[in-house]
Amino acid sequence: MTAQQPLPRALEQVPEVTPFFDQQTYTWSYVVADPATGRCAIVDSVMNFDQPSGTTSFESADEIIAHVREHELTVEWILETHVHADHLSAAPYLQDALGGKVGIGNKITVVQDTFGKVFNEGTEFQRDGSQFDQLFSDGDSFMIGELEANAWQTPGHTPACVTFVIGDAAFVGDTLFMPDSGTARVDFPGGDAHTLYQSIQRILSLPEETRLFMCHDYGGNGREFECASTVGAERRENIHVRDDIDESDFIDMRKARDKTLGMPQLILPSLQVNMRGGHLPPADDNGMVYMKLPVNAFS
Repeated sequence: MTAQQPLPRALEQVPEVTPFFDQQTYTWSYVVADPATGRCAIVDSVMNFDQPSGTTSFESADEIIAHVREHELTVEWILETHVHADHLSAAPYLQDALGGKVGIGNKITVVQDTFGKVFNEGTEFQRDGSQFDQLFSDGDSFMIGELEANAWQTPGHTPACVTFVIGDAAFVGDTLFMPDSGTARVDFPGGDAHTLYQSIQRILSLPEETRLFMCHDYGGNGREFECASTVGAERRENIHVRDDIDESDFIDMRKARDKTLGMPQLILPSLQVNMRGGHLPPADDNGMVYMKLPVNAFS
């Protein structure tokens, strides 16, 4: 834990967490509800995208909408842990259907500046985070009904990664995976292995019983897909950052492993949409929306 950041005061609160799995992108999304008030947040939603045809759809988001309406929940927040490079956000679609404010870490401006240049977006693309309703600084607290939530900036995978600590649960984005899957890659622009290690240590300084909810799981060794671990399990068992692995070994491992990884299948459309808060790029003068394909940008 960084010296300036105390533990959240409300770790004893227990939100109701309902997971939703999109198997095309191996993404977990969540509805996080305050059982006392029926207020909730949605974390890391998915807009379905068929890349060969360029077709968008909302089957995954519609499951969340049906759940919220069936349980008569009120959406206060639609939260993004970072600018995802492997799936497209459905935040605007969910906001239109259910309300709530869309929030992300305030370092989104760094990501927007980086990829605004990669995609040659020009001056009409705003790089100030104004596509989102709320930009969270490190340590910001907010409420979901009577639940206290805290935004911790946990960069390393990307500069804008945020972990949302809500009661006894933490939503870690791509920073951590299930213990047998390790940790996030750091080879995207702005990624850094040292920074990621420090961010993970911050998360793992939470009480051992704290529930950790992942943004992705790819299975492993034939097991079922899983969405949640605990701080204690990660410290004992995570193959990349358990307690007996020091920072230098982690950095060496991460750099070597990242050299073997291919780019996510949906990285180019995902970045163009997610840096805009889940909105598609503006239509061309013929009324059609186009995605750019920068050649050799990630080689």
